[in-house]
Amino acid sequence: MEVITAKSAGFCFGVKRAVDEVKTQIQKGVKPVYTYGPIIHNEQVVDSLSRQGVRVIRSEEELSQIREGTIIIRSHGVPKRIQDKMESLGVHVVDATCPFVKKIHDIARKAGEDGDVLIIAGNPDHPEVQGIVGWATGEVHVIESAEDLEKLQIPEGKKAVLVAQTTFNKLKFEYIVEIFARTSYYGYVVNTVCNATDERQTEAREIAQKVDAMVVIGGRHSSNTQKLYHICSEKCANTYFIETLVDLDLKPFQSYSRVGITAGASTPNSIIEEVTEHVRIKL
Repeated sequence: MEVITAKSAGFCFGVKRAVDEVKTQIQKGVKPVYTYGPIIHNEQVVDSLSRQGVRVIRSEEELSQIREGTIIIRSHGVPKRIQDKMESLGVHVVDATCPFVKKIHDIARKAGEDGDVLIIAGNPDHPEVQGIVGWATGEVHVIESAEDLEKLQIPEGKKAVLVAQTTFNKLKFEYIVEIFARTSYYGYVVNTVCNATDERQTEAREIAQKVDAMVVIGGRHSSNTQKLYHICSEKCANTYFIETLVDLDLKPFQSYSRVGITAGASTPNSIIEEVTEHVRIKL
């Protein structure tokens, strides 16, 4: 059995930065320590931090009840009105928004100030996209496909600015950009798909093409992990999506000679190493 583990698998820069910030606040911050939403989309990490006293604020209503302590903004970011509300509470606010996401917030704000229409390629239900929308100061649209783009009716004479959720499928975004270039209205594109996302997706695609089976590790609610699973499934019919080693049934693997392993940006290295080692030993 040959096992190929993606070099790009595991925490990306933004996720590691956010998790490290929580750990710093646990040690040195004003207690109690809160995160607005789970700090990352990984239940194992969130549960571990919970055991260390970190509490998760799950709604704006819950946020309104906070009177002391530290609130950490997760890597996905939050809408401006939520951040303003946090700062009005008089508690210690730590902004752990990924810098690459922050860049999109700035683009969203400036587009509105310039009178431009903002178009975001992404999942409208994802917290990162909701945060970006919340920083827009003008007209904004969220699209998930080239078909959605073609349905938009931008007022004549308006300039449109096209950006992407940082974890958006790069090839899909490139196709949307092609359609955008052929539209009747004018504007410009800022490719905000994160380099780490691009690298991870490219490597996963390359590995999936040359293995008998592919294992994708990550949280069920992780957008970037879901995209990895979709990409791998297109290239390898035997693709498995697991959160931890417990989810992995090795019986089907008895007939495979080469297995690939990749993981989402919110998956700890410890879980990746555990799965990789288990596959190597058992097969």
